[in-house]
Amino acid sequence: MAHLEAVNTGRVRATGSGALGRTAIDKRPVTGPVRIEALGVQGDEIADHKHHGGPDQAVYAFAREDYRHWEAELGRALAAGSFGENLTTVGLDVQGARIGERWRVGTCLLEVTDVRIPCSVFAGFVAEPDWVRRFTQHGVPGAYLRVIEPGVVTAGDGIVVAETRPHDLTVGYAFRAATLEPGLLPALAAEERLGRSLSSRVTKYLARHS
Repeated sequence: MAHLEAVNTGRVRATGSGALGRTAIDKRPVTGPVRIEALGVQGDEIADHKHHGGPDQAVYAFAREDYRHWEAELGRALAAGSFGENLTTVGLDVQGARIGERWRVGTCLLEVTDVRIPCSVFAGFVAEPDWVRRFTQHGVPGAYLRVIEPGVVTAGDGIVVAETRPHDLTVGYAFRAATLEPGLLPALAAEERLGRSLSSRVTKYLARHS
């Protein structure tokens, strides 16, 4: 059964990467029950509110299975939270999740809304050469989630896809559309649960090509 390997939170700290000079990307597993509210995980901080967080990016999930590619390429183990995710999942196809589908995790109901776009802060945190290009070309970003029903989660909790969507607009599709293949963006307009960031990309693309 799909379940949570870990729930991860981080505190704001200084960084030499990015223009802001601070980040909360360094997230570590926490023990015991953790509350998730509309704007995110209790105890988790956000440094850059302009580009991160908000209702449409309240929680970030990344799959343990998707770490395996990078562990092989980088030659080292990657602990839960290594990519700054709040929820490290096991047995859930995050890459194949459809935008707008909903997951029951603990007592929360979460909705897939957006994808993670790599940035210079992420690159500095991982400390690997040419990281933004490599991460983008691999095309497995993890998913941002909206909180439909706040609640409590604990490492080990099951994850159930409570509601799917009548399309094939997956996390992988949305990431390609937002990065290397913008011609894919118009199809995303069919999903009314699209996060604000993706929706903005679609709107701008349609305006340029109308």
